[in-house]
Amino acid sequence: MGAFNIVKDIIGQLTGIVVSLIALGVAAGVVFGSGLPFVGDVLNNLMALVDNLGANGLVGLIVLAVLLDLYR
Repeated sequence: MGAFNIVKDIIGQLTGIVVSLIALGVAAGVVFGSGLPFVGDVLNNLMALVDNLGANGLVGLIVLAVLLDLYR
């Protein structure tokens, strides 16, 4: 069980880093525009995800709820 908890902690820390990078990419995209490398794609991909979830109505809301629950 000790090894499993170590791997779980590492994955949790990596997920935290990725979420922080996404937030940084969105903030930089809003401030500097989409011309920056890496930043433009993050903002465009996030907008596409929101658009996709919105187009699917109730199913999109359910998927969003599941994703938010997984994040917690």
